[in-house]
Amino acid sequence: MSKDHPKPVIFTGTSISHSDAEEMLDGVTLLPPVYRGNVEKAVKDGYKLIGIIDGVFFSRAAVKHKEIVKAIEAGVTVVGGCSMGALRASELDVHGMIGVGKIYEWYRDGVIEDDDEVAVATNPDTFEPVSAPMVNIRETFLAASREGIINENSCRLLTDLAKKTHYGERSYFGITKEAVNTGILSEEKASELLTYCRDHETDVKREDAILVLEKIKELMNE
Repeated sequence: MSKDHPKPVIFTGTSISHSDAEEMLDGVTLLPPVYRGNVEKAVKDGYKLIGIIDGVFFSRAAVKHKEIVKAIEAGVTVVGGCSMGALRASELDVHGMIGVGKIYEWYRDGVIEDDDEVAVATNPDTFEPVSAPMVNIRETFLAASREGIINENSCRLLTDLAKKTHYGERSYFGITKEAVNTGILSEEKASELLTYCRDHETDVKREDAILVLEKIKELMNE
């Protein structure tokens, strides 16, 4: 990247903390999850490389497709993955947005479709998640099934139960508790599963957030 360009800007804070992102990638501007108007402002501020990881979904207006397309048309490189970045990249890769990671591929290929697959409730001050994302829950239950902690039928029923739960209320504790109430799991099996989920969660969102950072680093060195 030319030395004349300002350092890249990355919108995140939920799927990976700013402190962790700084440790992995030095020399970037880190901003909170993106919402409408942020990309347009970044372009006006002179940024030529923008990374979108996290974004606002329901509490305020989400980043518009049009402002990302306009940024790309203005010569700005936009990379997306993990959460809002994956969702927008799956819709705008035909316009030149660069998508990375499993979640981007799942949206692109129609494996998942709903916004709530990556949406979480967050602490308004720190942006940290206070609920579990559906993509993580789905993969963690599949892993638990492969480990023999739950069977395939229980995995399916638990995933359906999680999907029917409002995104802001999804938690492994709540899901396993409801699974006991509805007869999907015994109390003993629910306790075993909850321990597994807490200790061995498959954090797809964090993995993809790291891939976005790595892609930004790669582009910075070009």
